[in-house]
Amino acid sequence: MSAIDTLESHNILAASVREAYMEIFPTATIESRLDVLEPGSYVAVTCSPTKGVDETLQLSERLAKRGFKVVPHIAAKTVRDRSHLREIMARLADTPIVSIFVPGGDAAKAVGEYSAAYELLRDIADFDHRFAEIGVAAHPEGHPSVDGDELLRHLLMKQEYANYLVTQMCFDAGVLGRWLREIRAYGITMPAWFGLPGVSDRNTLLKTSLRIGVGDSLRYLKNRGGIAAQLLKSKSYRPDELLFALAPYLSDPTFGIGGHHIYCFNQVERTEQWRHDFLTELQS
Repeated sequence: MSAIDTLESHNILAASVREAYMEIFPTATIESRLDVLEPGSYVAVTCSPTKGVDETLQLSERLAKRGFKVVPHIAAKTVRDRSHLREIMARLADTPIVSIFVPGGDAAKAVGEYSAAYELLRDIADFDHRFAEIGVAAHPEGHPSVDGDELLRHLLMKQEYANYLVTQMCFDAGVLGRWLREIRAYGITMPAWFGLPGVSDRNTLLKTSLRIGVGDSLRYLKNRGGIAAQLLKSKSYRPDELLFALAPYLSDPTFGIGGHHIYCFNQVERTEQWRHDFLTELQS
């Protein structure tokens, strides 16, 4: 790769990291911890299966008033019925929020009529809303309880109502690249935001990965001596190597990559410090 190509690749990578979404989950202390973020940063607020969607909406409303570009998660399984959905839409209409993310949800059982994201997306489309962006979840390494062909079919169906996707956390750029080729060939054209593991405690990272079914890339992580040595030595993970491996895909418009979505596990300060350091090193 020439010096010019390398510079362009680094510029694209820097932009994707700078504009990455920081995913958080509602807790009593999380709001004050966001003070370390740059004004206007992108923040995604998850929807807890135990706390429900109201906690997500309350935190999202407060963060939007502070000037953050907020993306609340509206998990289908946490919405009781169409009347409840109408209430949610009315609350969001009173905020500057223009993007929402609609997953199925992690709850073992739905609280009401919606058990899948597609069902909720279909009803959201019936409302007169101003959301410019509606995102859905995607699983490059499969799902613990859903067949791969069914995942593809559902993703294509959701494309009728959504205009971007966010992948589950993954450690292997090759897995992501192959999966992107597959979904593009299948007719899925939504821009893809890569789910990036942030700077994380080793145990937290591994437990979460096992829960969501990140099997192939965990094996990849185990087989990469450098990354494994880093985890064993520091008990933490940094996504630098993964980002550099993803850079060629970011630079190729045929893959249709929108950017990154950082799973920080509420370790906002550590992850934001890493982002600052990574960008500084990248541009030096």
